[in-house]
Amino acid sequence: MYKKGDKIVYPMYGAGIIEDVEEKEVDGELQSYYVLNIPVGNLKIMISTAKAEQHSVRPVLPWEEIKLAMNTISDKVDMQENWNQRYKENMKRIKSGDLAQVSTVFRSLLEKERGKGLSTAEKKLMTTARQIILSEVVLSLDISKDDGEEILESSF
Repeated sequence: MYKKGDKIVYPMYGAGIIEDVEEKEVDGELQSYYVLNIPVGNLKIMISTAKAEQHSVRPVLPWEEIKLAMNTISDKVDMQENWNQRYKENMKRIKSGDLAQVSTVFRSLLEKERGKGLSTAEKKLMTTARQIILSEVVLSLDISKDDGEEILESSF
């Protein structure tokens, strides 16, 4: 179980800091929730402590592991030609919570955008992947969003 002040990653939203652990009554039962503040994107999310693990919530990685995840992705990623199938596969990668998988999505969509271009849905997915990576970089290094964006630009 995580505690107040811990830095965690919630897939599809990114990295944040647990501001509090609150008790709420749901369906007549008292349940515990993490109150997560995600600074990149300025979001506040409540996550059930009982379901955190099944939602692939994990601690923010140390910088060395983040660098490794961003840099060990192969240059060529096999992607489906059908955009709908490609979107489903990329969504599955992002939901995994694995930073290397999220980086793979971002890199592959960035390359596709530079080439043929992306559909609106894929542009949104690329933005989501970018925000997830950025939020983890910012919290791992304890830097500003602008500094994190510079690191991202130089890494991809």
